[in-house]
Amino acid sequence: MSVPAVILVVEDDPEMRLLLDRGLSAEGYDIRAVDNGVDALITARNEPVAGAVIDVMLPGMSGFEVCRRLRDGEESFPILLLTARDAVQDRVFGLDSGADDYLTKPFDFTELSARVRAMLRRNSGVDRMRVAVGNLLLDSETLRVTCGDAAIPTSPKEFALLRLLALEAGTAVSRVRILETVWGSAEHIDANIVDQYISYLRHKLDPERCGFRIVTVRGSGYLIEVA
Repeated sequence: MSVPAVILVVEDDPEMRLLLDRGLSAEGYDIRAVDNGVDALITARNEPVAGAVIDVMLPGMSGFEVCRRLRDGEESFPILLLTARDAVQDRVFGLDSGADDYLTKPFDFTELSARVRAMLRRNSGVDRMRVAVGNLLLDSETLRVTCGDAAIPTSPKEFALLRLLALEAGTAVSRVRILETVWGSAEHIDANIVDQYISYLRHKLDPERCGFRIVTVRGSGYLIEVA
């Protein structure tokens, strides 16, 4: 029998904390719920945490600071930040603090649950700096893409898009998710830019050599289909 993954929930609002605790417990996770950053850091140090859901607006120590301190302490588990603020700079600041994903309030719990599952799936046995799919290898430290022995030049945006699809290989990634992750926001940005960058990648990546192809999923987005 597998041991349930431990999820750290950091939320100062009692009702929201209870909602997250009950909802994620119902999904089969083992929850450690606290209401402040200090207790969050202590829990992360003493518990086998697999992932964290952290509210940004915490008393004393913001969720951004909690995230930064976790990363400074070399905690590698994935982190989802929750906030009522939807400004692009807040999303960017959160991701720069070391968060893996960002969700604005109010949210649908089914979306939060799906994002937690995706974070844990991506983090399971995956080197955060190096991602492989088919015959392709992406190195996040150098932003280098190689297919076999051949280097494939990509722009930073192309690299970020390709990495996102590679991490979710076999699963459709929506245009909204791509815009939020690669461009920092899905607002005030023409979604056609995603199609344009997918076209760039398709011209650079030979399916036979790389061992996969980028597939359009009508109404859903794009996915990497490994040969």
